[in-house]
Amino acid sequence: MTIEENSILAPIGEKEARLKNPLILAYVGDTVYDMYVRTCLVKSFRYPVNIINKKASHIVNAGSQSEALEIIKDILTEDEAYIVKRGRNSSPQTTAKNSSRADYLRATGIEALFGYLFLSGEYDRIEYLMDIILKKMVDADEKQ
Repeated sequence: MTIEENSILAPIGEKEARLKNPLILAYVGDTVYDMYVRTCLVKSFRYPVNIINKKASHIVNAGSQSEALEIIKDILTEDEAYIVKRGRNSSPQTTAKNSSRADYLRATGIEALFGYLFLSGEYDRIEYLMDIILKKMVDADEKQ
């Protein structure tokens, strides 16, 4: 994917993205993660929107995002692991309703990673990591 340099969605670069507060990265990453999950479900299945929404909700929540981090943690670069750690160690003022604090913090870490990758313009890396996550998550969801 390419985005025009003068576009509002143009990357800000790795250095500037790295300087962002990890909760800001997680804020952006939450949307990026959700968009990839929903797009994958829409492209892969011919379900009505209410079923797709239920499936997306099973994948885009703190518990599942914590599991997703487990799936990819061994293939993260040193920089990516650092961003995850910053996100996980941040101090969010809220917690998820239906998850543990530990799951919520790991979810914040993975969201920070995807926010960082998006702002850095690392779209191919997002695609690669999401492909690995979604193959495991969607397969597991389909078996239930």
